[in-house]
Formats: sequence, structure tokens, C-alpha cells
Amino acid sequence: MAKSNLAGFTSELMSATIYKRNQGLKVRQATAIAIFVVFAFAGWELSQYAFAEYTDLVKYSVQGGISLLGLWLGFRTVNYPPFADFLVAVQAEVDKVSWPDSTHLYRATIVVLATMFIVAGALFIYDMIWQWFFHLIGFLRF
Repeated sequence: MAKSNLAGFTSELMSATIYKRNQGLKVRQATAIAIFVVFAFAGWELSQYAFAEYTDLVKYSVQGGISLLGLWLGFRTVNYPPFADFLVAVQAEVDKVSWPDSTHLYRATIVVLATMFIVAGALFIYDMIWQWFFHLIGFLRF
């Protein structure tokens, strides 16, 4: 049973078909781009540090190979049926969200920032009171 699942996964990994071509397009594209960017940065880091003493041809080949691997894995990941179905469901749920307008967002941001400053001020005052108290009883020495 495990061999057939592994064989199905590897055959799916080597396939070039696109699963549910027009569904969940935004989320799938963003996921594929994110995977590619991570692999591109990993290839660049590896070529700059682990292969620093090698020739430029080797460094650029490592960077290009890892970037191409990331490009292929990003493409295949978003077209792997179980993961693609998950991304399609994510896009469907995100489309159901009612996003706030700019005035509501501005007001909510002001409330959050004001609350943060009030809490920070209160914590600062509590800290000063406890510091004064501990200094008074001789627990803290300056």
C-alpha cells in the first residue's frame, strides 16, 4: 500500500499537467512564487558562502540549479491535487471575507495604537512604582 502511494506521488511530481487550471488562481500563484523566491535566495546564499572558493561557473550553476529546482517544485506543489484542493478552498474562503473600508480601517488602527500607548504608559508607571518600592526596602541597590 505504501509503495503505490509513493509511486503515485513521484509520478505526480514528474507530471507537467495543471490541476484545476482556473480555480484558486491567486493563492496558487502566490504560493508558487513564494516557494520559488525561497529557493532562489537559498541558492544565492549557498553559492555565496558554501561555494565561495569555487569558480564563478560553479557558483552560478549551483544558484541556477537550485532556482530551477524551486521553480519546478513550486509549480508541482500548487498542482499536486490534495494541496491544490486546499489552496482552492483557501481562495474560496478569502473571497467570502468582507473587508473593511478605509475609514473603518483608519479608526480601528487609531484605537489599536492608542490602546498600545496607554498600556505601555501604565506598565512604565507600574515599573517605576515597583522600582521605587524595591529601592526603598533595600532590595535594589543603584
